[in-house]
Formats: sequence, C-alpha cells, structure tokens
Amino acid sequence: MAEGALEAPAENGGGGGDSGASAPERGVAPIKPQYLTTKEEFHKFLEAKGQEKPCQETELDISGKLYLAPLTTCGNLPFRRICKRFGADVTCGEMAVCTNLLQGQTSEWALLKRHQCEDIFGVQLEGAFPDTMTKCAELLNRTIEVDFVDINVGCPIDLVYKKGGGCALMNRSAKFQQIVRGMNQVLDVPLTVKIRTGVQERVNLAHRLLPELWDWGAALVTLHGRSREQRYTKLADWPYIKQCVKAASPMPLFGNGDILSYEDANRAMQTGIAGIMIGRGALLKPWLFTEIKEQRHWDISSSERLDILRDFTNYGLEHWGSDTQGVEKTRRFLLEWLSFLCRYVPVGLLEQLPQRINERPPYYLGRDYLETLMASQKAADWIRISEMLLGPVPPNFVFLPKHKANAYK
Repeated sequence: MAEGALEAPAENGGGGGDSGASAPERGVAPIKPQYLTTKEEFHKFLEAKGQEKPCQETELDISGKLYLAPLTTCGNLPFRRICKRFGADVTCGEMAVCTNLLQGQTSEWALLKRHQCEDIFGVQLEGAFPDTMTKCAELLNRTIEVDFVDINVGCPIDLVYKKGGGCALMNRSAKFQQIVRGMNQVLDVPLTVKIRTGVQERVNLAHRLLPELWDWGAALVTLHGRSREQRYTKLADWPYIKQCVKAASPMPLFGNGDILSYEDANRAMQTGIAGIMIGRGALLKPWLFTEIKEQRHWDISSSERLDILRDFTNYGLEHWGSDTQGVEKTRRFLLEWLSFLCRYVPVGLLEQLPQRINERPPYYLGRDYLETLMASQKAADWIRISEMLLGPVPPNFVFLPKHKANAYK
C-alpha cells in the first residue's frame, strides 16, 4: 500500500457510508508542521526568490590569460583569427551599439559573429540606458553562444559620450548600477566591464567604482590606465592600476595600456593584476602574444609579415565574400590595419630593445624593399601593399584611416 494511504481523514468518509449520503466537507491536506506557513509568507517567499538571479552555469576563469581588446574597426573577425594563431587566449567582438542591435541592423549583428577558433569569446555592448541594455542582454542570451558579455564604459568618442554612454557612465553611477544589475539579472553567462581611470585627467574614479561593480554583479573588470580627457597623449598609469587591484579585490582586475613587449607584460603582471588586455600592441605586431608566451623578441622578416597580411586577406574574403564588394571590404579593413602596422620597427634595426609604444618611428631604410615599404606612413604605399594581395584598386579610390592620426596625409 502506498505511503499516505493509511491515514485517510475521517471527514472524507473513509470508513464507508451509504451511497445516498451528502458530499463530504472539503478538508485540508495533512502537511507536516515544519513545512506549514501563512498565505502572506508563502507569496513573500516566491516574490523574493523570483528576483534572485539563478546560479550561473558558467564561470569566467581567465586569470593569467592574454586578452585581445575589443577594437573598433580593426578588431574584426579575420584580425582576431590572426591573433588567435599567435597566442591570444581570450577574444571579444567589436563594440556593438545596443539600440542598433535591438533595431535589427544586420551590420551591427555581424560584429557579434564568432569564429570556431575563438574558444574563449565575448561580445561588448555600448549603451546609455538600463532598459535598452537589459533588453539587449536578454536578446543576446537567447540568440548567441558566448562565454561572457562586456559593457563598454571606456569609449571616449564624443558621439558616444554626449549620449551618456561609454566613459560618461563613470559619472552616472545610478544609471551605471541599474545597467549592471539589470544585465546581470537576465544573462546566463558572466558580465564583465571595461572602464578607464576616469573622465578628467587628474580626477581618478575607478578605485571608487570597483568595489561597487563587484556588489552590482560584475564578474571581472578591465581597467585602461588612461582618462577620457587624456586619450593617448601620455603613458598609461600603471601605478594607479596597481592601487586599483586592492580596491577591486576579490574581483579579478585586468590591466590595459602600452603593452608592446614581453618586458612590458612582465612589469604589468607585477602590479598584481589577474591578467593583461592588449589593444594597440596587437595592431602594431600581432605576434606580440607569441613574444610574451615565449619571453623573447621576434625579429620577424618582411616576407613573414607579408604572409600574415596574405592570411588576413584570405580570412577576409572568406568572411566578407570574394565578390567585388567582399574584395573591397577586405581591402578597406586591411588598409585600416596597415595604418597601425607601419609604426612597428623591426627588432634587428633597433639600437636599444624593446620598442616603446609611445615612440614614433623615424624615417629609416629597412633591410629590403618590402621592409622599407611597410614602414611608410603614406596611404599611397599602404594601397600599394593591398594591391600586391588583392589586385588593383578601383578608379578614383581614396583612403583615409578612421583614426585620422596627424602623421597621415
């Protein structure tokens, strides 16, 4: 006999009566006393539990790993494939604007595409308002496979800043908190945040925000050691990043800024950070990841560098298409990258190692024609390199790099 069938309540007529008797009164199921509660407590419990975030199925354990920064324009999928080949451990898609994603813009959704070689991959969202950022996070949670979602609180450009996004969130702590808590609530993967030291050059904010970010639900934060105002006019403030490691604890803090050699990486790790994010250094030399892992300077030849560019164009044609439109899109992104690559000075030409990221190279003649051509800061020469790989440019072709640095004509 099944358990519970032995004690039928008396009011239910369990002893058997005549079939004409009236229907028995409604009784209460005999719950054990320790489980009983009141109606008010019952609904209060459910409401409280409903607001709790379910246990995350995944954890983000990337301490000690090399993280390729999400780079607008240049951090495209073909470039990330190049960096993965040279040893980048963690990759992240280019900054995607949440309102564009919610509007279904195909070009914005393309930024979230992941290549199969990207084994630890995240996407980065930019937005200024809790409702749209949370809706977008909820949509991504249902539609794409990623290992983490990052909030961009580092973008310094006016277009983003004046709308209250990017760096501006550092001064809008109420909105910032609502965004982090809201996104964390709807995501099943860890939420990370990228910030700067602050907005103004001498007013550091990061050390005050870091403990709060941990309370709000961030799993990891990356700190770029510059303010919005500073941009790239001065070196990254690594002593301040070191100070922020303590403020962030127990949350892992990654550091970012001016890493161009394995010596730079070693010094950065001595600050106590959990790991390094590499941005411009990877654009100047994507083999930097290999140099850091193997603790050496790589005197890479011009022919090896051309092979890297050839691989990039092949990846580009695979990603954007091999028709005329795909070829020209690949060319545009190659030229954007070449506007950074020209700043690399070959190891064998340096009197003193390593090259510093803030040192502009002088005019020099390389060890062969190709090495010299790759050092040119003229767009016409970058176009010539693109023609070696993709054929002649269309008539009346003009190229101006998006970052429009002063050195480029």
